[in-house]
Amino acid sequence: MPATITPNSTEQERKRRVEDYDHGSGRRPPNDKNDKRTGGDGEGDNYNARRGRPGPGERLSRYRTGIFLALAGDLMFFAAIVGSFFVTQASSHANVYNHPTNDWLPTAIPPVLWLNTAVLILSSVTIEIARRRMFRVYDVMDEWLGLGKPSTRAALPWLIATTMFGLLFLAGQWLAWQQLATQRAYLRYNPSSKFFYLITGVHAAHLFLGIAALIACLSGLYTSRQLETRQILVDSTAWYWHAMGILWLFLFALLAFFQ
Repeated sequence: MPATITPNSTEQERKRRVEDYDHGSGRRPPNDKNDKRTGGDGEGDNYNARRGRPGPGERLSRYRTGIFLALAGDLMFFAAIVGSFFVTQASSHANVYNHPTNDWLPTAIPPVLWLNTAVLILSSVTIEIARRRMFRVYDVMDEWLGLGKPSTRAALPWLIATTMFGLLFLAGQWLAWQQLATQRAYLRYNPSSKFFYLITGVHAAHLFLGIAALIACLSGLYTSRQLETRQILVDSTAWYWHAMGILWLFLFALLAFFQ
């Protein structure tokens, strides 16, 4: 009876195991068919999960969750301010003649705030473009093949534009406060002016933190060697910036139409 020769599959199995556990350092593109899209135009890349550590897709989800939880806390804080706004507006007290009176005098909105609102909307557009450029498939693949940092080059000008728009917004807020001062609408002028300074000041402080995050992104694009780290920086900052833009639209409508 002729002998049956069984092929030795040891080398094939070893090669397959190495490919399965490759984490990308060997020019393997971040492409896991079982993972979901990570955002923007980029494909999912949770290929490190099989080694017992979170992959880029899972890290991105964790950072997004952290940003959304922090923003939820901010939302509750601003909700308390808005609630106090309406309660103070509707409250009254007895004057010297024992008649109910209300000290609330509507504060005229400085015209520069309309321009500020347009600038902030435009900044949301530019940072969203930057976020999507960081996840563009062809640029990500080129970077994984060692062809420079095309994602960084594509997102960089849009991040710089967003930073400039943010600084312009803060300068507009300062100009609005100066215009109110010339109208003698100071912080202690009446309850309406107090809430105007409080709402715009707290939002400006939050936007200043967003500008600090943008500067950190610009620094990270140059210093970080890992693409996933740069993607997380830009993505997290973009979601925070969008939240500040939406919040400002609500606060501006409150100050402009509900006094």
